[in-house]
Amino acid sequence: MKISKIILLLVCSVFVLVSCKKEASAPEEVTVEYNEEEKKPIAENATIAKAKFNIDGMTCAVGCAAKIEKSLAKMDGVASAKVDFETKTAEVSYDVDQVTTSLLSDRVAKTGSMYKVKNMQTITE
Repeated sequence: MKISKIILLLVCSVFVLVSCKKEASAPEEVTVEYNEEEKKPIAENATIAKAKFNIDGMTCAVGCAAKIEKSLAKMDGVASAKVDFETKTAEVSYDVDQVTTSLLSDRVAKTGSMYKVKNMQTITE
């Protein structure tokens, strides 16, 4: 019994001594270049339309609705995008000279293959 306690104490002591002698190495510095192209501004005299549509296939507010909303909002010519997970709807304001409803539908589909646009309605402001 005494021998096992001595061996255990010895192993723990060696472990503590070895781990304490390790010096922390300096963190490696990594430079990552991130060049996301700037979104083109919408012209002041642009004709703005609003598209309202349903999105089938969303299963959550963060992983689906927020992801689609962010993807739509990054499009050139899109003034604003709002996706509501609860009602499964989206509202997008856009410049009619830069964006079409088919481009909006394509963008939603490219965000995730499970997303489908239904009941597209447009209103010119």
